[in-house]
Amino acid sequence: MASNPQSSKLGLTTYQGNWSLPLTKHLLNRTVFGATSNDLKRFNKLGLIASVNEILTIPTSLPSPPLNDYNTSTVIDAGSSLGTTWVNSINTDGTINSNRRTNYKKWLLSVIVNQETNIREKMTFFWSNHFGTEADTIVYGTMLYQHHQIFRSNPIGNFKQIVKNVTIDPGMLRYLNGYLNTKTAPDENYGRELQELFTIGKDGGAKYSEEDVKAAARVLTGWRYDSNNVAYFDSTRHDTTNKIFSSFYNNKIITGKTGANGAQELDELLDLLFSKTETAKFICRKIYKYFVYYYIDDFVENNIIAPLADTLIKNGFEIKPVLKQLLESEHFYDSQYIGCQIKSPLEFIVGFLRSFEINFPNAVTDYADAYFLYNQMVAQATSMGQNPVDPPNVAGWPAYYQAPEYNELWINADTFPKRNKFTDLMIETGYTKNGKKIIVNPINFLKSISTNPSNPNSVIDDAAFFLLSTELSPSIKSNLKTQILLSGQSSDYYWTDAWNLSISTPTTINLNIVNTRLKTLFKYLMNLPDYQLQ
Repeated sequence: MASNPQSSKLGLTTYQGNWSLPLTKHLLNRTVFGATSNDLKRFNKLGLIASVNEILTIPTSLPSPPLNDYNTSTVIDAGSSLGTTWVNSINTDGTINSNRRTNYKKWLLSVIVNQETNIREKMTFFWSNHFGTEADTIVYGTMLYQHHQIFRSNPIGNFKQIVKNVTIDPGMLRYLNGYLNTKTAPDENYGRELQELFTIGKDGGAKYSEEDVKAAARVLTGWRYDSNNVAYFDSTRHDTTNKIFSSFYNNKIITGKTGANGAQELDELLDLLFSKTETAKFICRKIYKYFVYYYIDDFVENNIIAPLADTLIKNGFEIKPVLKQLLESEHFYDSQYIGCQIKSPLEFIVGFLRSFEINFPNAVTDYADAYFLYNQMVAQATSMGQNPVDPPNVAGWPAYYQAPEYNELWINADTFPKRNKFTDLMIETGYTKNGKKIIVNPINFLKSISTNPSNPNSVIDDAAFFLLSTELSPSIKSNLKTQILLSGQSSDYYWTDAWNLSISTPTTINLNIVNTRLKTLFKYLMNLPDYQLQ
């Protein structure tokens, strides 16, 4: 599968080379969940700078909220009728909230599959993994939706503000017991993860102590949420004594405050955490691993991570300038980083759906059938090891942090066959609901990716380029042409004639001849280990 690239000597200087289709595909593969052939063509014409600018331009409007598809004669959500949203309706019933959580996942798949060509959904997923929460532990659907909207509303905005918003988010307060953190019973859960997983990290110069964890926990006492899922500060539960931090934080003292002023201690704590260069380096390492590669050597640390951290600090912890610098850099386009990441289950499934332009029913006007079909995608991702919005713990999915395997953890004897089975199924039978089918149309797909579909050599070249991030050898391409497109014959016209006849005389027999060969070709390419890479 993916091997460790050799140490790159390319830095953050803006890439000045030829802007090509392979580089365009690399950029889109890493920043959106899959791209169509038209996306590739359009962004290739735009050039590097304009492409990155569009990818980093986030629309102000948000996707329409999830719609109730679960009410029955026995399960009735009083706050939401069929086809209406529940996101503003508080409900504490266990069954209703179980349905809402399931409904949210269906909706999430619809949003990701139908995303625009910008980085919003990729970054929303990045933050949801960085601030790991489990849907079943949060319990309440409204909290789950509200929590993730923090990320979706401004995914490349201010990191410090995101941390603050998450800290007092009802979903996070519930998940890590922040709402139970009081002066008489300090809960260290969030105070620990705030430093270990969310800001300072455990890498490099992170030398905070257990006393720092305890001090942070005491700063955070008193934050709660009300029956309307609104966070508030309860001064009667707040520890008003001074909080003394270790030498790592220069022995900083956050003076205890009384009454409503106690809420100000949170801002002082964040100021303290963000005064450490390690916070900037930590989040830049995670961004690098997410968009480039999981391995960081000394060169990358000194010439990529450190300058990116400087950029982050100089821009008041705004994420967008960091992403712009990285995505425009010669380092990002170093050939060794192309096709070196193993796709996560969501990247694998959604990338497939978007690249083949699979048409789902409209998730607003035909929500019931659409959600049924999107739920099949949720089930597939879950079976491959990634239940959407349900990482195994607060650290997120191990594939993003567990050395030395990292993203290689996505592939094993169980999940690899499931990936192959999924692509085969989508080519052969697809999924159907009330006569609405999601399935690959081989002929339409070939028309979209090839300028010369009647030429078997072009078909092989174009399909291999579009579906794979690595180059096939000439001998493999030749065998694919002969054995699949030419059905064992030696002359190219065996394909050319079949293709032209399917266009000029599209009878069932003529279409089946071409479709059968294309299905075999596409299945072969997507069953290759190389198809797992991006």
